[in-house]
Amino acid sequence: MHHPWIVYLTAYLGVRVHRARTAPTRGASAVEWVIITAIIAGVALGLATLIKTLVENQQNQIEQSFGGGGGSGDGGGDGGGGEAP
Repeated sequence: MHHPWIVYLTAYLGVRVHRARTAPTRGASAVEWVIITAIIAGVALGLATLIKTLVENQQNQIEQSFGGGGGSGDGGGDGGGGEAP
């Protein structure tokens, strides 16, 4: 003899499973969202790498136009703020 709650739950779950199996798909599944996210992340990474390379190349060109850049490291000038000798 089956308890009424067990019979009810079995019927309820059977209906829910049937609806889930026969319902038309709406939107993207989890797998599709993962694929879309991976593609977007890959494009973003590629663009970041491209921008970094372009900025570094421009930086090198600017350094070359100033004779190699870098400087002597002493900063030049007397620093100011002190009394004149």
